[in-house]
Amino acid sequence: MGGTFDPVHLGHLRLAEEAAGELGLERVRWIPSGNPGHRTAPRTPAHHRLEMVRLAVRDNPRFAVDDAEALGGAAQFTIDTLRRLRAELGAKLPLVVIIGADQFHKLDAWRDWRGLFEHAHFAVGARPGYALTPESLPPAVAEEWRGRTGDAAALRAAPAGRIAGFPMTLLGISASDIRRRLASGASARYLLPPEVLAYIEKHRLYSEDGRTA
Repeated sequence: MGGTFDPVHLGHLRLAEEAAGELGLERVRWIPSGNPGHRTAPRTPAHHRLEMVRLAVRDNPRFAVDDAEALGGAAQFTIDTLRRLRAELGAKLPLVVIIGADQFHKLDAWRDWRGLFEHAHFAVGARPGYALTPESLPPAVAEEWRGRTGDAAALRAAPAGRIAGFPMTLLGISASDIRRRLASGASARYLLPPEVLAYIEKHRLYSEDGRTA
């Protein structure tokens, strides 16, 4: 599960937790990006975002943090991440990319997006306002959805190539909204883990003056 995690919040945590539970995943590897290739650089330095993820997941034995991209300087795309993981884990282990339905709707904008299925399955969590039906998806993505849709058993049966949707608690939480709240002095309590909020306050992340400690 990759992302900028700027900051990591309860929506991210429930996405990972419910994907693992619904699909029987052995481990969820969190991969905070350092320099994401598909978007502008995050405002918050990578070492802060990495530490917030570590704080957020440290009590869950099924979660692990991969710091390779947060600590690297080169721009990274998901296809690069999957190639790196395949080189590390081998070709036979089932590998699953966890994303929300909102991101899945934009999958055809990702670099070498059809090539992603050569390296991994996709687990797509429900998100408010984003249906997972052929009629609701962009035509190219809908074509892949029709041909690749499976279930938890299908993910275990092959190392890559399938798409499994799964239900999740619909939490309308976004990192951009949290950043706006914190910049304006509004409360973000109960939107993200308390230890992450404490870290943000300690280092003055997302403050209106933009300074960090």
